[in-house]
Amino acid sequence: MDVQNGISFFGIFILVGIAWVFSTQRRAMNWRAVGWGVALQLLFGLFVFRMDLGRHAFMLANTAVVKVLECASTGAVFVFGPLAIGPGQTGPAGETSLGFILAFQAFPTIVFFSALVSILYYIGLMPLVIRGFSWVFTRLMGISGAESLCAASNIFVGVESALTVRPYLADMTRSELCLVLTAGMATVASNVLALYVFTLRDVFPNIAGHLVSASILSAPAAIVMAKVLLPETDTPKTLGKSVEIHYERESSLFEAVINGANSGIRLIVGIVALLLAVLGLVALVDLILIPTGGWIDGWLGWTVDWSLKGLLGYAFYPFSFIIGVPFEDVGIVSRILGERIVLTEVASYSDLAKALQEGLIQSPRSAVLATYALCGFTHVASIAIFVGGTAALAPGRTRALAQVAVRALVAATLACLMTACVAGAFYSGQAETILLGN
Repeated sequence: MDVQNGISFFGIFILVGIAWVFSTQRRAMNWRAVGWGVALQLLFGLFVFRMDLGRHAFMLANTAVVKVLECASTGAVFVFGPLAIGPGQTGPAGETSLGFILAFQAFPTIVFFSALVSILYYIGLMPLVIRGFSWVFTRLMGISGAESLCAASNIFVGVESALTVRPYLADMTRSELCLVLTAGMATVASNVLALYVFTLRDVFPNIAGHLVSASILSAPAAIVMAKVLLPETDTPKTLGKSVEIHYERESSLFEAVINGANSGIRLIVGIVALLLAVLGLVALVDLILIPTGGWIDGWLGWTVDWSLKGLLGYAFYPFSFIIGVPFEDVGIVSRILGERIVLTEVASYSDLAKALQEGLIQSPRSAVLATYALCGFTHVASIAIFVGGTAALAPGRTRALAQVAVRALVAATLACLMTACVAGAFYSGQAETILLGN
């Protein structure tokens, strides 16, 4: 184990320690959940990064996602023509790309993957896989069946994962509700994962495999951080029990495709609206911060980046070091991680791709760790998204959800950083192709 891998390994326990310091009940820790949560992540990291079978599975997953993504582009090219052709690609009639256009190249993949996930639900494959993960979490970590089911479903779907435990929401404890929100924020849905792959695949060909790995790792990480920050002090009704997935199965395969596609469209509208509002508001804040900061710099003789991105980057500087980012890249990675809190991970992944293209990131290790740390809905807007979505299913728990929301965001942020630590602890750089400075 080299020095950077060692920093990442010990970073796992430093992050758990930070969560413990801010815990509501330090003496009520579920150390079984913490121990098995960390162990599951380390075992999976060892399998993916250091075992031949794991590396083979990793590359197979990467290839499969990329191939499916190519299929997803077919409909976009038919509808939008040259606008949907990515950089370096040609259309069916020999059309050349007009450059990367987020709206016409990346967003359409969300519709396709939403329909695909809906089909997997319809044929019964998705519920089977979710039940498998849920059984492991319940048996090993000693948490309630409803919590396990929600955490497991978040590996594959987004805010709609709360639907799988809808009958249990009304009776959940505050700790359970915190975990539901944390699991939602710390993971990414498969349809949005496709968006990230499309954004980075030209400079990071193996990005799909890493994002699949990060999505799986983040589920036990979310359980660990939620149970440390808000330990269970009551007795959940489904403690230690396996519960059935609650979902409405469509009457036909075609209905599943329609509902899935419509769900994808709604998600795109939500993402676009969020980006339009947040990016504009950040620019407005910078309009005030930067001139004010310039005056302070002149008075004190400082040289500080007073933009909101810059200030948040400074706040994440120690966390970038803790997860094992090489020192020469800590500054740029910190800025990308910090901006995600207000700009969403969509903008952060886009800036990561740009940093790689411009050669601002010097080490492939930094790109890998940033990829894992960004893989989650850990931004301020997600509080409204997940609290609002869950409260709509259980109106009587709105107040309780609002009370634990900020703590859940902190837990999710620490969970994503923990996922990066696990990746960094086992990272060896083998079979890694990242086009730095191209």
